[in-house]
Amino acid sequence: MEEKFDVLNELGEFTGKIATREECHKKGLWHRAVYAFIINDEGDILLQRRSDNKKLWPNMWDVTVGGHVKTGEFGRQALIRECKEELGIEINDNDIKYLVGSTSINEQGDIINKHYNECYLITKNIDMSDIVLQKEEVSEVRYFSKDELLKRISNSYEGLTTKTGPWNFLRIILEKYIETV
Repeated sequence: MEEKFDVLNELGEFTGKIATREECHKKGLWHRAVYAFIINDEGDILLQRRSDNKKLWPNMWDVTVGGHVKTGEFGRQALIRECKEELGIEINDNDIKYLVGSTSINEQGDIINKHYNECYLITKNIDMSDIVLQKEEVSEVRYFSKDELLKRISNSYEGLTTKTGPWNFLRIILEKYIETV
């Protein structure tokens, strides 16, 4: 079944229209997306490497989990669904902390991605043996130390997707709020 999204206007307001993923990306229609970083008790951040068959940023390290918000779904519901689909892990509403909303426009080839993003933080210890990857989306997951990620971010996002908004939010989280344990 083809994914359908609520179409928003440039102010982020619902238009009452619904479009498929393909229509949104072909026509550059505004729609909603969510992403989260999972940070464990040691302050390490779990990231996913996008599979090599992804149209955007193949084989690049990306946020822990993310995706589109389907029609009729709340952002938190989408995040819980995406965690289960992409990583095979269960999270619940109590695990999730909303951080910030933002907009992003990414154009690559014939894809025009216009998102109203919701950024979340999940503080949870994830046992790597519990992770079941959705192979068409994710090729690998790994924990990164705070210092390693800060170095990659300041080194022109070395090995990371070019979605600068999430990385800059993460940098602020790591520099200001995450203490080294």
